[in-house]
Amino acid sequence: MFVVVNKYILAKGFDGIVLWPFIVVKRKELKDDPVFMNHERIHVKQQQELLIIFFFLWYVLEYFVRLIKYRDAYKAYSKICFEREAYSHEDDPEYMERRSFWNFLKFL
Repeated sequence: MFVVVNKYILAKGFDGIVLWPFIVVKRKELKDDPVFMNHERIHVKQQQELLIIFFFLWYVLEYFVRLIKYRDAYKAYSKICFEREAYSHEDDPEYMERRSFWNFLKFL
């Protein structure tokens, strides 16, 4: 996993994205934020488990289903199972050691 700082890749309102095997962050100081980086590492694992392409297909599909349901872009994003898992455990530095395979399914 490699961390890349690039403010031009990310859309407005986003501080980071995982494009396996890279974590792209908007600002250099985010690399030193343990909660932020743990959140992104959870996404790295999710992408690996779904062979990268299936992660993005599922992510986009779930986003649009939830957008139709909630009619609110931020709420749709925040209800995606991958985001719910990452936000739920981002402040737990030991989470990745005990996380079970495809744990994001618990957040559907």
